Amino acid sequence: MKILIVSGFLGAGKTTFIKEMAKKANRDFAVMENEYGEVPIDGGLLSQDQLNIWELTEGCICCSTKTDFASSVLTIANTLDPDYLIVEPTGVGVLSNVIRNIQQIAYERISLLSPVTVVDAYAFSRCLAEYGDIFADQIRCAGTIVISKRPWTSPGDAASFVSRLRELNSTAEILTDHYTLQDPDWWELLLRKDFGGTLLPPPHKESADLDHLGLSGTALPAGSHLIAFLEDLIRGKYGEVCRAKGVIRTDACRLRFDVVGERYFITGCSEDMDSRSVFIGRELKKNLLRKLLLPGFIPRPEPMRPPYFRGMEIHPALRRLNI
Repeated sequence: MKILIVSGFLGAGKTTFIKEMAKKANRDFAVMENEYGEVPIDGGLLSQDQLNIWELTEGCICCSTKTDFASSVLTIANTLDPDYLIVEPTGVGVLSNVIRNIQQIAYERISLLSPVTVVDAYAFSRCLAEYGDIFADQIRCAGTIVISKRPWTSPGDAASFVSRLRELNSTAEILTDHYTLQDPDWWELLLRKDFGGTLLPPPHKESADLDHLGLSGTALPAGSHLIAFLEDLIRGKYGEVCRAKGVIRTDACRLRFDVVGERYFITGCSEDMDSRSVFIGRELKKNLLRKLLLPGFIPRPEPMRPPYFRGMEIHPALRRLNI
């Protein structure tokens, strides 16, 4: 999992930037929102774009809640298993501290990309005067600076503002054209630039061009819901799945499933087995799979009833469960 921090002072437009990234970059995202307050707002706006949102509202991830922050990052890596985690700190967060907290938990499965800072050009002078330490830190620690909310009256106007940014950060890429005008290649580069600025190779594709998704903590209310899910799976609702297997926790017991092509099998299993599931195929609809199988995302679907079942084989020992 690669982590991209999208920083910026209050009102700079971080959430709008992330929404645009979700549209332009064809990647598997999860988003961690650190809203400073009791009522989360931006997470709801992002969830409308079918993104996986993880919200932290108790304090700032750069300081008081860093233990919870680290735990949340590891939980996202182990349960949602996204390719990319976009971290949006609160607008009054100290970017250098957020970077330091992530670096403490980074290892071969979790790596940090070059951070992005969104700057409201209209509010630049006020923010620098009133919140100098925090605001300057967000600019100094950025690998890419995106200027928002200001049309330029002339090339000299843009150059003058860039020179002010260069006083704080002499090496960052500074985007003066609005980010909505950038083509997909520009967004792709944001997701391939490591923390040191080195360009990473494009994502590796298997020889058969197959994608995969592994989930931990998978659960459904009952065996009938598992049957309904597997029927949808083999019909293509979640992408072109050629192989799937795992253990699902239900209210009554744990059930093991196995999918090969258009056939699936359901058996019982030990209650000690971890509830994990793996899906392999093309164009997997990962967010839909997460939202159905990971508790707390969306309401469960109604179970399907005969005669719609077409690929089911249930172990005789499970007949007593009436699934």
